[in-house]
Formats: sequence, structure tokens, C-alpha cells
Amino acid sequence: MPHILASMNATQDDRAHLPLHGIRVIEFCHMVMGPTCGMILGDMGADVIKVEPLHGDTTRRLVHQGAGFFATYNRNKRSLALDLKSDSGLKAAKTLCADADIVVENLRPGAMAGLGLGYGDLSTDNPKLVYCALKGFLDGPYAHRKALDEVVQMMAGLAYMTGPEGRPLRAGASVTDIMGGMFGVIGIMAALRERERTGRGQPVTTALYETTVHMVAQHMMQFAVTGVPTGPMPDRPRAWAVYDTFVTKDGENVFVGIVSDTQWKIFCKAFGRQDLFDDLSLKTNAQRVEARARIMPILKGLFGAMKKDELMAECDRIGLPFAPITKPHDLFDDPHLKQSGGLLDVTLPDGEKTKIPGLPVIMNGRRTQIHHDLPRIGQHSRDILAEVGFGDDEIDEMIADGVILSED
Repeated sequence: MPHILASMNATQDDRAHLPLHGIRVIEFCHMVMGPTCGMILGDMGADVIKVEPLHGDTTRRLVHQGAGFFATYNRNKRSLALDLKSDSGLKAAKTLCADADIVVENLRPGAMAGLGLGYGDLSTDNPKLVYCALKGFLDGPYAHRKALDEVVQMMAGLAYMTGPEGRPLRAGASVTDIMGGMFGVIGIMAALRERERTGRGQPVTTALYETTVHMVAQHMMQFAVTGVPTGPMPDRPRAWAVYDTFVTKDGENVFVGIVSDTQWKIFCKAFGRQDLFDDLSLKTNAQRVEARARIMPILKGLFGAMKKDELMAECDRIGLPFAPITKPHDLFDDPHLKQSGGLLDVTLPDGEKTKIPGLPVIMNGRRTQIHHDLPRIGQHSRDILAEVGFGDDEIDEMIADGVILSED
């Protein structure tokens, strides 16, 4: 039966059209992978309760490149600040899970089971529970290890592919954490669908290492098909003749791709190089790959005689793939994101308003929205516990004992 949330306001009622409206999620997560999973479920309409320690999720206090983690992955959640090491705190957590649809956790291996919050414990009282564990490794010899995004990028070949030979380099975003959280959502959705048929939930596990292996599968298969090991992306033999960044007349950089014979014809016509199109040794992409040393100086000269905006306008007009070299902070002013509803309003912990990218999904003509702003530590503790049957006196006692943190 769908949960009826006493704390819903008019804005949150807008979630009624979303696919996961009525689904309750209890999230025991920190950092990026687990919170990504919970965030997506919340964006899709689920009521996500973030159970965090009394001092809050670790990412609330990160600096430098980690300073944006909490703000990025914790919208559309309510916060319950709870001491899981206390008897009454553990009782509260178990009570929450007893009627939940989904539990998501990314604590160290064995931590949840050690608290009596593992799938085996919780599913006894709640057989419909879908329990998603997001780990470093799936079952196997590595399962006991601790993992980080950078660790698995190194050991699964992604860092080797990203940097030049001899200089492995992690990707410039938490791609494995984020994709691991996405695979968690995929598993959860499949488990919910199966629950519709069987009436029972199930455990779901996804992991950073296997996620990264999945990302490099194309390079594994290249070796399987050709017998030739792939090289790092900066040093690789190219699949396409023109797939490069060019310096323009005003000293800017623009990426341009010419990846088909049709695009080559379009390029030659637009830039007045019929001679290149008529050259029989350049008819196919494979031939142009072999002739890169001859054609690249020509393209550099043509593109280098144009200003950045001129080159991009011409590529746009004739339909060639192109891109400016953009820095992340430039995206706040991207006209496409601003006009398409891709940037959502969010309030940072210091009270400042800003924009944040929404999910890259349109469902039934709608973009996902923010229904719960970023929660403060324990902002919803009292409301959440009241919803699952705790009385005011019991909640007051837990606050006084330092078991929960609540904004009153």
C-alpha cells in the first residue's frame, strides 16, 4: 500500500505523476555511489529518507574537488540524523525499514549485517523489501577490499585508457561512482517489477570494480576481435580520420569530427575543397585515416583561418559534429541547459541559491524537478519518526539522550 506522507506540502504533491510516487526508500549512504542511487530514486518520485550520523554525511564537510558532492547527490531526500550505535537509534532504523519498499546502503562490507540491518535480518519482518547494496566488488577474491572510484579506474583499465602511455589518469569526474549508482537503480527497478509478480523483494548488489570493467568492455572486445591490445586514448590508432581539436584564428579551441563519407563530402563542398573530394585516395574513411599526415595540415589551415564562433556556426549550418572546449563552471550559462529546463534551482548549505543539473531524462514530456531542497542535518527527524509510529514523548527522549538530532 502506498505510503501517505503527513509532511507533504502542495509542492511535493506534484510528485503524484512520477513513476515512483508512493515508494519509500531508506538510504544508509555517504560519498557518491550510494547517494547517486538515492537521488535518482528521489527525482523519480520516491520518498527517500537519508539516515545519516549525528554529525552528518561526510561529504557535507569535504573541500576542494569534493566540496560539491553533497549538493550534487542529495536533493529530493529528507534527513534523519540517527545514532545507529545506540539501542534506541537502532530500533528506530529497524522500524523505518520494517515498512519500507527499498533500502540502499554503501557502507563497508559487513557493516550493515553487523548492526542487524542486513537483508537477512530486515527481510524476515519485511519480505517485500528490495535491498540494494553498493559495494567496491561483487562476490569473489576481492570482495573484502575497500574501493574508491580512483582505485577501480586504475585496476580495471580505465585510467590506462584515459592517460597517455605510462601516465595512467583517472577520468575527470566520478564516473564509476555515478554509473555504479545508476546500475543500482536499474537493479532496483527490475526487482520492483519482479515483486509485482511474486510479492517478494530481493537483495540487489552492484559494485565499482565490475562497473568499471563494464565500461572498458569495448576495449576487451577489440582485443578479442583483432588480437591486438588497445592503446591509451591519447596514443590510439584512430577509427576516424578527423576527430580532433583545432586552434582557431582567435586562439580558441574547437573540436570537429568528420566521421563518415557523407560528412567528408559535405565538408569538401562547404569549404571549397572539391579537389579533396575528387581525390580517389581519400574516398573512404579508412583511406583518410591512412592519409592523416597529408590532410590534417590542410584542415588546420582552413579552420585556423576562422574565428571560433565562425567555425562553430559553419559546422552547425552544414551538420558536422563540433564542440567548444567548455569548463564545467561555464555550463551555468549554457543557453541550451537554461532554456530546456536542464538546470534546477537548489539552495546550498550556506543559504545561497544556485542551479544544478537535473536528470538527463524526459518522461511524458516532463523533466524531473526538485521536490525537497538539500536537507539540513536532521531536518526531518521528528516528522519521519512520527510517521512510523513514534510518539512525541519518545522522540523528545531520544533527542535529550543524543540519539537523534532534530530541528525543533
